[in-house]
Amino acid sequence: MINGVINIYKEKGYTSHDVVAKLRGILHQKKIGHTGTLDPDAQGVLPVCLGKATRMCDMLTDWNKTYEAVMLLGQTTDTQDTSGNVIRMCEPETDARKIMDAIDSFV
Repeated sequence: MINGVINIYKEKGYTSHDVVAKLRGILHQKKIGHTGTLDPDAQGVLPVCLGKATRMCDMLTDWNKTYEAVMLLGQTTDTQDTSGNVIRMCEPETDARKIMDAIDSFV
């Protein structure tokens, strides 16, 4: 059994569970866990704990993380992301302060 933490670059289209399932097959190891769910549309580093290191999963999720985002203003979808069906469109806000307030609302 392998013990430790491996950082996996998760591409768009895969869930965090997909990554863990693939690693289970590659490594032939059952005791694997990830440190936080990334949306299928998200891409980035997903720390994955192996073996005895799975005890660290809860501790690692408590650390600060940094996210980068691209926002599409003026469009609402049924999934609240760009992969959903558009249910409403409007002229996007152009006031910089209001845009920053909208971004800050996601923190």
